Amino acid sequence: MPEKIPEKMKAAVLCGPDDLQIKEVDVPSPAPFEVLIKVMACAICGSDPTVIKGNWPNQPPFGGFTPGHEYSGQIVAVGPNVINFKVGDRVAIETHKGCGYCENCKRGKYTICLNYGKNETGHRHYGFTTNGGYAQYVVNHVSTLYKIADNVEFDEAALVTTAACVHFALDNLGGLLGGESVAVLGPGPIGLMAVQLVKALGATKVILTGTRESRLKVGKEVGADVIVDINKEDPIEAVMKATDGMGVDVVIECSGSKKAAEEAFQMPKRGGRISLIGDPHEPVTVNLRKFVLDDLRAAGVRGEGMGDCKRSLALFSAGKIKAKPLITHTFPLEDVNIALKTYMERIDGAIKVVIHPNG
Repeated sequence: MPEKIPEKMKAAVLCGPDDLQIKEVDVPSPAPFEVLIKVMACAICGSDPTVIKGNWPNQPPFGGFTPGHEYSGQIVAVGPNVINFKVGDRVAIETHKGCGYCENCKRGKYTICLNYGKNETGHRHYGFTTNGGYAQYVVNHVSTLYKIADNVEFDEAALVTTAACVHFALDNLGGLLGGESVAVLGPGPIGLMAVQLVKALGATKVILTGTRESRLKVGKEVGADVIVDINKEDPIEAVMKATDGMGVDVVIECSGSKKAAEEAFQMPKRGGRISLIGDPHEPVTVNLRKFVLDDLRAAGVRGEGMGDCKRSLALFSAGKIKAKPLITHTFPLEDVNIALKTYMERIDGAIKVVIHPNG
């Protein structure tokens, strides 16, 4: 029998800057083309602290907004006009739903929708400009849903956007060719997913740089061929040494460090490509002369577009990329603030922290 849906639920409500409180709120009802999801896992992302400080553009007012955007769960109700999903389906979500009719959405660039944050247009950015997954239940538009294979657990599926962001970044670069070499800068969750993804797509030599020995060790376990502790070794020299002085075909900058972003432009071979996933909070100086004369290409990325969540989930199911080595801590919803502190302060080697809103 279908699960009985309660009228009330627990949710982490943002009541002020850095003031996240567990409240009892109404369970939302799905509108046309929406489903109600019972949230089984919601991972903490590096952008969540910015949202929780109240610093995100077009963020809803304090007192009625629930963050969280990396979640998975089970559909418990469907709204009108939903035909491809049903009650009982296990699903993961992507965070962006474009308006569908602006110039960017028509070009498939819905993660940079020109009506960003304007709910009246149909735009949604779950956990940023509308309620997200730090709650027992949440509604999502069907265009943001992806079915989970039976052999993929909810905790793993909650990390699908971590992998799909790298997938989308490579799309923006024109893809990755089998046999190419790659440098990944930063062994955080995105960087560790990047190592696995490029290996799954055929990269032959992957060089991972970073500062934390524990995370570099995980990088080695998930497929990095060369690890570089930048506290002990110059990363540019290390990349050149590992590539016989040529440089790599692709650099993927995942750290958000100003210094790493600048170094990323020194690492490719002539004709190479640079993917900028990290988000530096200060200006970056780039050697444009080298960029021009070496015929380099660079691209940024916003979110996990192009349906790359589906591709990433397929690789999870096939065992080509793994989320479990990245998940170091889990907490119940009631301990969301402890979970956030653990993630932000990297307590006990935290890499990816997952919240279980329903136990």
